[in-house]
Amino acid sequence: MAQATGHGFSKEVYEAIVAIVDDRMREIRVTREDFDDLKAVVRELAEAQKRTEAKVEELAEAQKRTEIKVEELAEAQKRTETKVKELAEAQKRTEARVEELAEAQKRTEAKVGELAEAQAKTEKVVQGLVRDMRSVKKQLGGLSDTVGYGLEDRAIQSLPRILKERLSLEIQVMDRRFLEYPDGGLDEINIYGEGTLDGKAVCIIGESKAQLGKKDVERFRKLLERTHKHLARPLIPLLVVYSVRPEVQQYATEKIPELIIVKSYEL
Repeated sequence: MAQATGHGFSKEVYEAIVAIVDDRMREIRVTREDFDDLKAVVRELAEAQKRTEAKVEELAEAQKRTEIKVEELAEAQKRTETKVKELAEAQKRTEARVEELAEAQKRTEAKVGELAEAQAKTEKVVQGLVRDMRSVKKQLGGLSDTVGYGLEDRAIQSLPRILKERLSLEIQVMDRRFLEYPDGGLDEINIYGEGTLDGKAVCIIGESKAQLGKKDVERFRKLLERTHKHLARPLIPLLVVYSVRPEVQQYATEKIPELIIVKSYEL
């Protein structure tokens, strides 16, 4: 017969119950550990969730900033497109202007061609006029020489009388001659005279001019300088003229103070 325990159970039953309880306790301990592990996992998941939510918030803010930036880029794109359109219109206007300028250039080139042809014709006309002018100048030069020689011939005949009336100058010689200088130089003296003035021997050096100019005065003054170096007698400068302007006559008398001017009508 089985032995009874203090709890009213037989020893075998008691031991069986104890064994069951021990097993349950072991199961409870395992479940507790699992629960603790689960709580730790849950805490980790909660922390991870918080971090995820924070990250999501950051991403949401970043998304907002991105959307704002995209909006700004969209506006910038619109402005760029507007600007491109304006540039395209400006390019069209520029191309139209270039086309106009090209047409104007063609017209200008055509006009230049016409002007070149006209210039060539003008040059031919001018060349002809130059030839004509040379011919006229040559003829006038010959005429001037003829007039000059005619005036000189009259002067050579009449000057002895005129100089005697004006200066009491007695003329012994009055002609046209060449003066040769020791250095080999030569001057043609159109009116050359020798005479006496107040008992002193003098030389008359003169020229005749249809119309006296300042250049003529300068040439005559230089002629007097050359002849003065080689003639022993004092010189009396004389010019016979058809016409002389008052300012030229004043210039001549200032440059050559002793100058005597005889008008053609006095001959």
